[in-house]
Amino acid sequence: MNVLEELKTLDPRDPGRWPLPIRAAAVAIGFVFLAVLLSYLLVVRDKKPLLEQKEIEEQGLRSTFRDKHQKAVNLSVYEQQLNDIERSFGALLRQLPGKTEVPNLLVDISQTGLAAGLEEQLFQPAPEVKQDFYAELPIKIRLTGNYHDFGQFVSGIAALPRIVTLHDIEITPDKNGSFDDLTLDVTARTYRYLDDEEVAQAEAAKLKQERPRG
Repeated sequence: MNVLEELKTLDPRDPGRWPLPIRAAAVAIGFVFLAVLLSYLLVVRDKKPLLEQKEIEEQGLRSTFRDKHQKAVNLSVYEQQLNDIERSFGALLRQLPGKTEVPNLLVDISQTGLAAGLEEQLFQPAPEVKQDFYAELPIKIRLTGNYHDFGQFVSGIAALPRIVTLHDIEITPDKNGSFDDLTLDVTARTYRYLDDEEVAQAEAAKLKQERPRG
């Protein structure tokens, strides 16, 4: 009788009558199963949350590594982009007049309107509005003329070497003129860069405002 046939003849309800080798094997298998079960219950189950946490941390570290590796690979590209931005910023900064150049720029804006054939009714600079590294100077302007002259004025403003923007544009018929005479109300804004002393003063004032009162 082979082993398989012998196993088929065993009575599971009476293991005491099994042959000794089979009983020994059954006991060994039982011990192995019990050891595995106890290992899971006492060790693996308690350590499973820690294992899952470590797996999550591993994924985060892998992701961080990939990001840093990608940045390291593209470092030269980022440096070139930074240099391009700095050059562009420098070019824009050169278009902002300094404090001593503002009066001449105001004259240029006024002369642009006169050169376009417009009659200047109002040219009123408002107080400066200081930002982080530049100051904004609004100018209220009222001109009279026709649409063609207004177009020349806008083109002339755009052609100035310094940055000047036009805002709050309003065109109305000129009550005292002919049918094609119009009045243009506009706010021109020019900008100047702040010198180092002004920037330092602005930062000191900002810190003073942010400091909690004792």
